[in-house]
Amino acid sequence: MSLNSLALIENWPVPTAAAGVVRADGTVLGTHGPADRPFPLASVTKPLAAYAVLVAYEEGAIELDEPAGPAGSTVRHLLAHTSGLAFDEHKVTAAPGERRLYSNAGFEQLGDHVAKATDIPFAEYLRQAVLEPLGMTGTSLEGSPAKDGVSTVADLLRFAAEVQAPRLLDPRTVAAAMTVQYPGTKGVLPGYGHQNPNDWGLGFEIRDGKAPHWTGAASSPRTFGHFGQSGTFLWIDPDAGWADGNGRGAACVALTDRAFGPWAIEAWPVFTDAVLAELR
Repeated sequence: MSLNSLALIENWPVPTAAAGVVRADGTVLGTHGPADRPFPLASVTKPLAAYAVLVAYEEGAIELDEPAGPAGSTVRHLLAHTSGLAFDEHKVTAAPGERRLYSNAGFEQLGDHVAKATDIPFAEYLRQAVLEPLGMTGTSLEGSPAKDGVSTVADLLRFAAEVQAPRLLDPRTVAAAMTVQYPGTKGVLPGYGHQNPNDWGLGFEIRDGKAPHWTGAASSPRTFGHFGQSGTFLWIDPDAGWADGNGRGAACVALTDRAFGPWAIEAWPVFTDAVLAELR
């Protein structure tokens, strides 16, 4: 099976785009565009970093509820953007757990915390814990664990298949990552304004009933993932049907070389709904 809907990226006002879909059993249903071309991920780096943090947790190097970041904050707070740290500054603007303050600084402190606990630089730990085992040879972290990843559609489809059917982590850990942490917390979804509630799991944004949103009108409330300011996204919809009738669950990746903006707000939901319609 191949998905004709992926060709809609040709209509996007971007120099280059690539996209792909993988279902929960690891079958790639199709790609369109240069699937092996590296693109800057921006904040789509965060799910990769979060997965490495969860590996460190399962290896016993850290605990989710141990202190990390500002006073009173934990690893869990940092993963769920509730540590109180500002967006791009290492300063505290709220008490831990009080608000959903999306924070690049928080993920940078997570990287430092794991590096100290493991005595391995975080980029190297990510490579050993996640990238190398999944064969993600086109992916690297070249700076901040919040936003400086580089990857390809082909590699991110490997990652999305792993998240749907975990081999590196206990499925219960991944289930926690896609479960709302600190329910009812208000916050701003970058690019989309204030959301009440603004639901997040452990490193993954959860769609729930958010509106407006970068996924589609047909996306299930259980959809989770991330988008990046470099014009990139990764969503996983556990309730997406397969047209061949053999199961449910699918993930979609799209990477571009144009910064997120009004074009993406308009194009991405239409694209997502077309993909989901073809999966039914």
